Amino acid sequence: MGVDLGYRGQGLGLPESGPGAIAPLGRRFGAIFIDWALCVLVSYALLADRNPQAAGNWALLVFLVLSLLTVGTVGATPGKLLLRLRVVGEGGARLSLPRAVLRSVLLVLVIPAVVFDRDTRGLHDRLSRAVQIRV
Repeated sequence: MGVDLGYRGQGLGLPESGPGAIAPLGRRFGAIFIDWALCVLVSYALLADRNPQAAGNWALLVFLVLSLLTVGTVGATPGKLLLRLRVVGEGGARLSLPRAVLRSVLLVLVIPAVVFDRDTRGLHDRLSRAVQIRV
């Protein structure tokens, strides 16, 4: 017989479903795909004349800047806004700038983002004490 650990986000005081609940993985992956595609397009547009092969490398820097500016100010990247997601602190407040910087840098490193806990929060979210929720 297994131990009932509750629903995802229960330990964080979040609702089981609806607005404010933990964002589903599919929507989070969709949001990061939209953001990455946007960053690749921007970097290719900036570098198309000079070195189109380097656009992929520069897209990572564009992604970092996009994440810092949008998560640090409005709490969501363009992809998250389109899919009705938001990044907030564990208490529900907006993420502070230092925590948004930490989260963004760890996200760019990729490995912390693919290490999940039982609430499906990546290590980048756990270390920055952030959570992705539905809007």
